[in-house]
Amino acid sequence: MSGTDPRSRARRQQLLRVRGRSVAWVPPLLLLVAIAAIDSNTSGEFRIISWIVLVPGIAAAICGVRGTAVFAVLALVTYIEVDAAWPHQDQTGLPDFILVAVGGALATTACAVRVREERRMLHMQDVADTTRRTVLRPMPSPWAGLEHAAVYLAADSEARVGGDFYDIQPGPHGTRVLLGDVQGKGLPAVAAAAALLGTFREAGFHEASLAAVAERLEVRMGRHRQYVTDLGEDPEGEPARGVERFATAVLVAFPPPGVPGGHIEVVNFGHEPPLVVGPSGVRALPPGDGLPLGLGGLAGPDSGVPPVRRVPLAPDETLLLVTDGVTEARDADGVFFPLREHVVLAVAADPAAAHPRHLVELVREGTLRHSTDRLADDTTIFAVRQTPPGAHQGPGEPPDRPGTPREG
Repeated sequence: MSGTDPRSRARRQQLLRVRGRSVAWVPPLLLLVAIAAIDSNTSGEFRIISWIVLVPGIAAAICGVRGTAVFAVLALVTYIEVDAAWPHQDQTGLPDFILVAVGGALATTACAVRVREERRMLHMQDVADTTRRTVLRPMPSPWAGLEHAAVYLAADSEARVGGDFYDIQPGPHGTRVLLGDVQGKGLPAVAAAAALLGTFREAGFHEASLAAVAERLEVRMGRHRQYVTDLGEDPEGEPARGVERFATAVLVAFPPPGVPGGHIEVVNFGHEPPLVVGPSGVRALPPGDGLPLGLGGLAGPDSGVPPVRRVPLAPDETLLLVTDGVTEARDADGVFFPLREHVVLAVAADPAAAHPRHLVELVREGTLRHSTDRLADDTTIFAVRQTPPGAHQGPGEPPDRPGTPREG
């Protein structure tokens, strides 16, 4: 993580506070006093008073603009007083005076630039956080008959948002779950993810069949690609490459809360197959045999969307969905992260690891440890299972009244 990361600066500033008060002024003040004291107690052949130019430099790194300016003035005044106390032949004179004066001015200017940049970065962080909360909306847990947990890690620590997306949409026809990964990075990927999530939240509520939801997602991705192509440039102002934009995704349908289940429906758009994790073991769902969203037309106009598969899921089993930030995480030798083996060993040692919250944390720690905290791609880990009978049920969403528009 870079030193310009706002979170790193926040931790640094926290270390420079005691009982809520800033003590950032202490290090440069101690350095000022130490240089003056040492210079006053040495021989004329070893003068270090010119080192006092370091004081405003240190202040520029940890203090505000006013504090740095104060230390620049203090350093100059201290230099004059200490140097004047020596005999004329031992004084450092005008050259070092100019050095300290110019050094203080430059340090104050550098501090002003640093503070302005930090404020800009904090503003960008707020924008990124707002964008992330809009695309990846907060969800109560449990919700609509499902317990869930998720971790999202952006490969770009500054942007903190990328092309991975996930959501849960309850409705009168059951609860639908979507996880996907848009090809590419940056704002173009975020725009595509937002378009797909908006469609999913509407179609997942209103459509009775999962196949219809899948069809709506495929159409939406095609429309978004065409829009970007017609626009002539992507959201970052670069030449449009909309014809290349696609997204892998997994669409899942759970039965409505209270309805006996035992099965779920799954549509896989070329994504890594989810894992089913339970006390009895770990198994992978059938691999995705469909093309990613946005590429369905390559298989012909009558190819349609991938088939809806009905697969068993016991009440104590958790569905684990991840993006390629997990499956393609590599160690120093280029070896991929062994996700399934990692989960199998953890569940065998402790069946409670199959709980969504524990499972997500387990995969997160394993991925970061394997890749030594260097993620090459955005990483999403999403685990969901049906709420055990008798457990507290989170609020679902009431049906729309006829003629009333609804936002996801």
